[in-house]
Amino acid sequence: MNDQRYYKRIIIKEKVESKYLGESRTAIIYLPPGYNELLTYPVVYCQDGEQFFNFGRIATQATRLILDENIEPMIIIGVEMKKNVRTSEYHPEGSRFPNYTRFFVEEFVPFVENRFPIRQEADQRTLAGDSLGGTVSLQLALDHPNRFRNILSLSGAFFEPSFVRIQAEQDLSWLTMYMVAGLDETAVQTDAGTFNFLEINRKTKKLLEEKKANIHYIERPGTHIWGFWQREIPDALRFFFGSIV
Repeated sequence: MNDQRYYKRIIIKEKVESKYLGESRTAIIYLPPGYNELLTYPVVYCQDGEQFFNFGRIATQATRLILDENIEPMIIIGVEMKKNVRTSEYHPEGSRFPNYTRFFVEEFVPFVENRFPIRQEADQRTLAGDSLGGTVSLQLALDHPNRFRNILSLSGAFFEPSFVRIQAEQDLSWLTMYMVAGLDETAVQTDAGTFNFLEINRKTKKLLEEKKANIHYIERPGTHIWGFWQREIPDALRFFFGSIV
């Protein structure tokens, strides 16, 4: 990936003020090659935004796919994550979870969609997240199906609250979810203990399929790190944005 074309892209940073969080959060906005404000674009919202851009290299990978494989151009938005409150904001039982999700839905998304030509249909918005970022992405879609219908989950940290939430649904046929899990994620150490993320994701897949969700599930050799997830991003982007004929 040494072609300099892949590194010539527009990335903008904006501060989003939040009454729910009591502070501002940075939005990292990637505009695709050939960006034209007179057109409209699908969007990917990335939790752990800086990590998706810095470690996942999502902007570089998207640019390559748009230029070389003719996939549909998309706008990619990264949401700033604060490490000291990440778990409390992303975990469904976290103390800051209600405020974070209100910030995301009522403040963050309207802020960027009022400034950039993003399509407003729910199936044109993709929520992306790794580990607990996948958890909050799924929760946002389940709570707001009229807004979000596509999810990219990289080794999602799905625990009992997520299982209960899925089981409470009657019909998830509107939901499309691309799930990646590592075959070596059988003993992942977290702040809350050590967990078998491979089995967690297999269980989540089964529960979602029982509710008729559209699941594209991938297991490959890999551990709970960005070195694994970075390799999976191109296939995920191909899945959601395909090739333009």
